[in-house]
Amino acid sequence: MGSREPPVVERTAIRGTLEIARMVNGLWQLAGGHDKTVDIPTAATVMEDTITYGLDTFDMADHYGDAGKCMQSQGSYLTADAELVIGHHGRTSRTRKVAFTKWCPKENGIKTFANAEAAVDLALSRMGQQKIDLLQYHAWDFSDDTYLHNLTHLQSLQKQGKIGLIGLTNTDAAHLQMLLDSGFPIATNQISTSVIDRRLTRGRLNDVCLKYDVGVLAYGTLLGGFLSETWLGKPEPADIDQLNWSLKKYLRFIWQAGGWGPFQTVLEALSAVAQRHGVSIPAVATRFVLDIPSVKAVIVGTRLSANSRSHISRNLEAFSFQLTKDDLDLIHEAQSGLRDMPGDCGDEYRRPPFLTAAGDLSDHFSQDTSQEKQLHDALSDGKRIEYQSGSEWEPLAGYCRAVRIAGNIRVSGTTSNSPIATLPVIGGSSAHSQTIRILDIIEGALKALGSSLSDVVRTRILVRDVRMCEEVSRAHGSVFSNAGILPANTLVTAGLVGDQMLVEIEAEAEVGCSQRGVLRMMKA
Repeated sequence: MGSREPPVVERTAIRGTLEIARMVNGLWQLAGGHDKTVDIPTAATVMEDTITYGLDTFDMADHYGDAGKCMQSQGSYLTADAELVIGHHGRTSRTRKVAFTKWCPKENGIKTFANAEAAVDLALSRMGQQKIDLLQYHAWDFSDDTYLHNLTHLQSLQKQGKIGLIGLTNTDAAHLQMLLDSGFPIATNQISTSVIDRRLTRGRLNDVCLKYDVGVLAYGTLLGGFLSETWLGKPEPADIDQLNWSLKKYLRFIWQAGGWGPFQTVLEALSAVAQRHGVSIPAVATRFVLDIPSVKAVIVGTRLSANSRSHISRNLEAFSFQLTKDDLDLIHEAQSGLRDMPGDCGDEYRRPPFLTAAGDLSDHFSQDTSQEKQLHDALSDGKRIEYQSGSEWEPLAGYCRAVRIAGNIRVSGTTSNSPIATLPVIGGSSAHSQTIRILDIIEGALKALGSSLSDVVRTRILVRDVRMCEEVSRAHGSVFSNAGILPANTLVTAGLVGDQMLVEIEAEAEVGCSQRGVLRMMKA
């Protein structure tokens, strides 16, 4: 570590109760794609070293593990190595640490409390703990209400004392706000944030997190290692398949942000700032993200191998200096050549372009094609296809959520009814959040019938109060902007059924129309 005293690690508190280091040791590199095997005793010893220097907070990236390396519990994947290292350390040391983990189940129809409890109990057993300090939930598909059931179950487990705080991963501003407006106690949101990936600050998420006291845990801050001296002035990798998981993933981020040239311009600016302060490029890139108001901590990947000790002093450099106005001006000027990343934070896991190591979701789960075949066969026979969402009103009133005849789909008027008995409406008293949930329900119906929001040609919106029109319109606009289309639309006020229902929307879609391209015509 050298003769000089290392910088003091900055600390913060999540929701005023959980104290953590502002640099978190991210253990997703133990999930595979980097090292074939993990020496658990050595990893636990290196963990002790990092704690000694103040880096006492660890994040398990369970949902990144591949099928061959993961344990499966009723559809829930949990990485074999990271939690076991935490458990081994707990058995061999009394040194205090903070450990986060994740639950990222596939939406497979299992929505029971028993399933959630089994996943949490398994993690507790492997980590050798009585309580998980922070359990972070990842929802793969917001149009499937599984995540609402599971978050409700996690609240119950929190009340039992098995979970300290509940967080999210890769959740966009609209859905984070919707969950908060619904009463879910979300404490953190773990998302990709860097000098290249600026969605946190160029979108709404930073403001939403500050308003609701949700701490951002930033990962991808060093782009898997691209933001370092190693890549300064170097040519773009010729073959993405020759890279490890991290570099594969973040090369796709670089492509989306404008390509290798604009990336090198930013890297040169970081290098100039680093030389001014006598630190490394990673230190500057990390400090930049730490200074974002909503960011509680950055997550720096570590393999906890024997040579990881040599990286500790380099990581601590981020706490040894502050960026000046001149520094920030230089970085911002370099960033002006970047393109905005597509969509909002977390969209890379839910819609193209999939910014994952594989470029799709194949590393995370396989798709079930049985329903697709059933739909194809019915369409081939010319059948009318009726989709029921499971609402109690559908059999009572004699209707279904959506009907498909050939390529045309009509979706019934949809409100933000909750699938949770104790929660009457999703979105609370926010018309914006109710609109987001309604469009999720509509998207789920379209998906079930072989379509998507990109195929919508008309929407009709009913609002209870004319004063809600703008916030409803903004929610509608953001959703269809992400879908890449502009449907025809009607918005009127109406006396809606149900005192808590503020918005109702119906939709029509023409299957496949978006795949043929869009011509935008403006009035001459």
